[in-house]
Order: sequence, then C-alpha cells, then structure tokens
Amino acid sequence: MGKVCIECKYPVPVLYTTSQAAYDRKTGSPVRLTQCPRCKNFADKYVEHDFVILFIDMVLIKPQVYRHLLFNRLEVTENDKPDRSIIRLGVLLLLFDVYLTWARIEKQAPTPSTTSTLGILNQQPIVIQYLFFLLLCATETMIFHTTIRFISIYWYGFRKPNAVSTALLVSSCTKLFPILMVIWNYDKPAAAKSVGWAVVVNNVETLRSKFSATLLIGNTAVD
Repeated sequence: MGKVCIECKYPVPVLYTTSQAAYDRKTGSPVRLTQCPRCKNFADKYVEHDFVILFIDMVLIKPQVYRHLLFNRLEVTENDKPDRSIIRLGVLLLLFDVYLTWARIEKQAPTPSTTSTLGILNQQPIVIQYLFFLLLCATETMIFHTTIRFISIYWYGFRKPNAVSTALLVSSCTKLFPILMVIWNYDKPAAAKSVGWAVVVNNVETLRSKFSATLLIGNTAVD
C-alpha cells in the first residue's frame, strides 16, 4: 500500500524529496515536503517532527498523526507482516499492563483472606505471581485483538488483520501514561478510569482513520 495525505487521505507517490533541486531556502533544509494534489496541504508534515510531537498529538486524538503512523511509517507489508517496532511495542504494552494490573488488584484488596484467590496467589513465589498476571493480561489482549480482527474481516471486509492489530497497538500507547506515577500519585480510581477511556477513544479514532483511508485508497485505485 502506498502513502497517503494525512489531511484528506488522498494517495500520494512520495512524502518528500531530498535532491539538491528540492533545497528549501526558507528552512535551509534539503528536504521538501510533497504537496497534496487534492487539498494543496503538505501530504505529511510529521515527516519532519520527532516522536515527542507525535505522542502529544496522539494524546490529543488528532487523526492526522494516526494516518501518518499507520500508512506512512508503520504500514504492514503486502503479505500482512507487521513492522518489528510494532512487535516490540506490543511486548512493552503487555509488560506494562501486567505491572498496572498487578498493582491495581493488590491496592483494591490490601489484606486478602487466605482462602481467597488473591490470598492463595500471595502465598506463591513471586515468579508464579508474575506468570499468573502475565497470562491474565496476555489472554485479555488476545481476546480483544481477536474480536476486533474478526469484526473487521467479516463485517467490514478488511483483509489485513495484522494491520488492524497495528492500529490497536499504536493507539494504545496512552496506556503508558501511568508511568507518570513516579511523579504523581496514580492510586485514585478516577485516574485509572480516565486512562482506560482515553485508550478506548484512541482505539476508535485509529480504526476509523484506518478503515476510511483504506477504503478511499481502494476506490481511487479502481478509478
């Protein structure tokens, strides 16, 4: 799949040129961004932005940043093979989710009875406890991705399930927000719920951008 304009989702051949002829006197950069033939805006302004700007715009739920990541940077190959960085991101999110789930459950029941599930688990070695929460989070993630992939394939006719998982993982980066607990207190239930809802909203916006842009590219190719 080719590149797209992040503003209007129109297909473009390239996002920028780096030849000496493309030298931009205003910025002093040999890189000149491609102008979209449809909307006349820069096809992808995020080419020149670092990850900090990308992350801020992801938190602000700007559809342009998701189109940049999903179509112009992290797009899966023709055989639906995901980018290696997406696999690493998935592992990071899973491990971080294990930590958050473990901490949240322990805070909800600080003194569990010895006959309860949590009480029995607390009596086990730390490795067994970690494997329990790892299996729990991995199962939850697998069920969530499998459900969305099934809906995208059999309801919307989307033929690249790994691209759907890529979209979900990218939009789930908001889960990393609780890392700020090293600075601020994250024990309040409202904070956890806010992060959870932020992840859901980001997931919905990413899937919407992914499906609509893919449909537009397909229609343009047919035309």
